[in-house]
Amino acid sequence: MMNLNQKKRISKRYTQMSEINVTPFVDVMLVLLIVFMVTAPLLTVGIPVDLPNVKANALTDQKDPLEITVKLDGTVYLSESEVKVENIVSRLNAITDQNTEARIYLRGDRVVAYGRIMEIMAIINSAGYKKVALVTQNPKD
Repeated sequence: MMNLNQKKRISKRYTQMSEINVTPFVDVMLVLLIVFMVTAPLLTVGIPVDLPNVKANALTDQKDPLEITVKLDGTVYLSESEVKVENIVSRLNAITDQNTEARIYLRGDRVVAYGRIMEIMAIINSAGYKKVALVTQNPKD
């Protein structure tokens, strides 16, 4: 059996640690940082098109605009979903709540027929949307 002095010595050796170990916390934060650094560029995906190179000033707009993309084969996309040309206006009205002041970017592959781009722009304009901009790339100097 232990006497009282032995119990006091044992209890003094095994005191609770009052410090927080931050190493696991730092490890988790570094892993999350790496995950977000890898996934952030993937969040800005769109329909890939070969935009024409033009020297022009960039538009500065605070709100996220709607993007209409015309691919090389003539298919039309609203944001990232394919849409038929006859349904563009109804989809735009549904997305913008019929706000004709919404900014719309029209993107087209550089070899798409000019008439196809203008046809879609005319449909958008005839629906009352006046803030339609064509998207290009700045040429590499």
